[in-house]
Amino acid sequence: MSSLSDNEKRYLERLLGMQSGYVLDYSDASYGEFFNRHQVDIHGDKYQTYGTSKAKKMRAFWEQESDTLVGRVISEMLDSYEVECTLNSTKIDAPVLDKARSIVARLFEEAASIKPSQTADDFLDREFTVPNIQRLPIETRAVPIVESRLVEARAALQAGAHLSVIFLCGSVLEAVLLGAAQKEQVRFNQAKASPKAADGTVKRFHEWTLAQLIDVASEVNVLKPDVKKFSHGLRDFRNYIHPHEQMVSGFMPDEHTAKVCFQVLKAALASVAGARK
Repeated sequence: MSSLSDNEKRYLERLLGMQSGYVLDYSDASYGEFFNRHQVDIHGDKYQTYGTSKAKKMRAFWEQESDTLVGRVISEMLDSYEVECTLNSTKIDAPVLDKARSIVARLFEEAASIKPSQTADDFLDREFTVPNIQRLPIETRAVPIVESRLVEARAALQAGAHLSVIFLCGSVLEAVLLGAAQKEQVRFNQAKASPKAADGTVKRFHEWTLAQLIDVASEVNVLKPDVKKFSHGLRDFRNYIHPHEQMVSGFMPDEHTAKVCFQVLKAALASVAGARK
């Protein structure tokens, strides 16, 4: 079991919005997908000790799992909280977030190895230039498709088609990361985060989710850590291509959200191109 104290749990519950039974803005599906990336079946009977709400399952998870695993999960959820606030133009509870990150640092065996997280404002203030598409690891036949989607994303941004911008950015990111995996098959297949089939073998690349592509790309240094964090934010919003998911979350993208997603895509493309030099 983790060594989280009652006071530490109170900080985390406040930041993750668990008082109402929810955890951030995760739906049941996205909550399960999040934990699946950590090889945890959060919807299984194991974590229904106190009930079936997402918050109650989180409390059971905290009690039953190791400091290392709990630390990894909380760390990524804090990143999700920061991205969610940024995309929704919501003020970040900085003091509580800082306390939560110190809790994560304590949970890890080597807390000194954890670097302070870059703030959302720092990331958004940076200048990223879309690289020459020819330098990206995509098939020659796919180059005009990617180029046309980038053009369309810019046009959609100017036209106020905010949801379209998100979907287009997500599709380009997935295409480029899939191309990176196909170009460097050994590195991607040997990564610890590579998704496995039931027999223990690595899944074929076309079976990987965007979340898995992001995680492995970061592990093999194709995506920088800060770009990984915000890419997961883009991926979360791209999932609202399903109307039911958008309805459940109440998500309504605005110009700020669309600009942030385009900034994330530019940063990811620049990171991928830089890794290929």
